[in-house]
Amino acid sequence: MTADSPRLFGLDFSCAPSQRKPLTLAQGAVHGSVVRLAGVSELDTLEKLATHLSEAGNFVMGCDFPFGLPRSFVNALWTHGPQDLRDKLQAPASARPECDRLISALRRYCVNRAGFQTLIDEWGTTWHTERAPGSKLPHRPTDQAIPGVTSTSPLQTRYVPVGKMYFEGFWRLVQADVSIPAMRAGRDHAIALEAYPGFLAHELIGRRSYKNESTDHADRLVARLTILDALEAGHSRLGLRLKMTPAQRDRLAADHKGDQLDAVMCMMQAAWALVQHQQGHPLWGLPTCVDPVEGWILTA
Repeated sequence: MTADSPRLFGLDFSCAPSQRKPLTLAQGAVHGSVVRLAGVSELDTLEKLATHLSEAGNFVMGCDFPFGLPRSFVNALWTHGPQDLRDKLQAPASARPECDRLISALRRYCVNRAGFQTLIDEWGTTWHTERAPGSKLPHRPTDQAIPGVTSTSPLQTRYVPVGKMYFEGFWRLVQADVSIPAMRAGRDHAIALEAYPGFLAHELIGRRSYKNESTDHADRLVARLTILDALEAGHSRLGLRLKMTPAQRDRLAADHKGDQLDAVMCMMQAAWALVQHQQGHPLWGLPTCVDPVEGWILTA
């Protein structure tokens, strides 16, 4: 890696990090078709993430949280949402990207994660005229772009609360003025892209389970080792090989929660985007038709 080459990061995200459930950050660099893992660290507060985004310098980062919301929901906010929120979305007029105006308005109107959850609940039961109460939450096109695997709707605020991850995570990217291809132009050498380790894991092991928050099982350990074997051998459509030390491999395999492995897979997807950019792709491997309020998941 030269002095001008960007650092690679992969972020496994939590909307409420703590010492028990920290953010997990994989770090590395790409050398041709090899991605060398430098290490995996933990951040136990969102403030530490904000500091990292501001001080990391030249980087490309894959983040495991949604960068946008379904267009149908956003349009409903504009037309049928609470008046106070519509006022915040529509005024004052500015040249700010739509994704910036949306997250800023949501942060001011909802105040916190609980308020965002309440807004979505109300959309499903009161002020949304098109969605019947109890019907499924909509997805973005990117969530269902790979046959056989679907990422969770960004409006899900329970179980796997990816909606709350959007509310907390995307705001930090905007506040740090990070550039997000197809969505917003920020600092030239600070690039963030939406990643999803589930896409890569599905390619490598299908629907097999490889992680669990509370317990482990021999089958899950074997699944994690299978993923690591494939990444080291370069047996994925990324066309990249992961290089790590035996100690790093052991640490990734031993993490039954899968946070460290997920962070590494996000880093691998970020490496793929960087290679695409270096080869002249204008949007870092993303399609040209990305809705700038919905975003797009790398490799989808």
